[in-house]
Amino acid sequence: MTSLIVKTIFLIATSALSVSATAKNDHKKHVAKAAPAQHYAQRAEAMRFADDLAERRGLDREWVRQAIGQARLLREVPRLVLPPARGTAKNWAAYRARFIEPVRIRAGLRFWQDNADTLTRAEKEYGVPAEIIVGIIGVETIYGQHMGGYRVIDALATLSFDFPDAHPRAAERRAFFQRELEQFLTLMDRTGIDPHDPRGSYAGAMGMGQFMPSSWTRWAVDFDGDGRIDLWRSAQDAIGSVANYFVGHGWTAGMPTHYAVRFDTAGLQLDELLAPDILPTFSAAGMAAKGAQVQGEGAHHAGPLALVELQNGADAPSYVAGTENFYAVTRYNWSSYYAMAVIELGRAVAAQRAVP
Repeated sequence: MTSLIVKTIFLIATSALSVSATAKNDHKKHVAKAAPAQHYAQRAEAMRFADDLAERRGLDREWVRQAIGQARLLREVPRLVLPPARGTAKNWAAYRARFIEPVRIRAGLRFWQDNADTLTRAEKEYGVPAEIIVGIIGVETIYGQHMGGYRVIDALATLSFDFPDAHPRAAERRAFFQRELEQFLTLMDRTGIDPHDPRGSYAGAMGMGQFMPSSWTRWAVDFDGDGRIDLWRSAQDAIGSVANYFVGHGWTAGMPTHYAVRFDTAGLQLDELLAPDILPTFSAAGMAAKGAQVQGEGAHHAGPLALVELQNGADAPSYVAGTENFYAVTRYNWSSYYAMAVIELGRAVAAQRAVP
């Protein structure tokens, strides 16, 4: 990977509010003393992890211990990674409304206009349509407006050593974040960046496209040719990297993401069709034999398909036939709701762009 020289600077503006002495005194009575910051230098298991990481990766032991030791526990983050409570109804219509809305569409239109040549080049080189790339960056960060303000080292350390045991896949996810912490520190060492500088999401994702450290290492590209990879400030690098990520996860140029589907209720075998979840498994003919007729050109689709169910709360679910390209979008975020939001946001921006 080419050298990355990126340091984000966050300026926090504060304003003074005048309050009466009585209000101040009343406020003090009700403010609890904040818990002191906990640094991971105080945690034996974190320091053992640092020593093991340094040895396996050939990194300077004291540098790794200092990097992890100065990371702070983010007390609010563990609850943020817990799944919704059981019984919480999924609602595609509500989910869609969060992303396919005027503010995001206008921002997407500006992003597309500002980066039209780069998007065209990415589509030509990687075969990933501009609207898919625009959809991803729009859903992830509103085109760089919200890339996250957490120190990445704090987020990754918190989820490596304080991942909530209440999560149904706690051991698996804890191991995942420990691998990401390892990848992050290896990347910081290779590029010479202070590991306490980069900012990102509460899960440690970075830049316009919210790449985790392992994805940055494997899929990020220097698409503007300036000799470094900057997914925070270079829209060109972000665009090329998102396209490269999709190619690496099985994107096929020219293939639609999904088709409309209609049910033959008399012969519908819904449970069998939904059993593989979103993994493309059935031919169009096979789906028809089970009562789900793929519409339009989808009836002649050559590859495997999946019946994708999008629940709508108390209303009837929506269904589409997802292709292998739909599945590729879910490799960015393992959710059919997310994939449809990406696809429909990209389409909405493209439609707005076509308006004279």
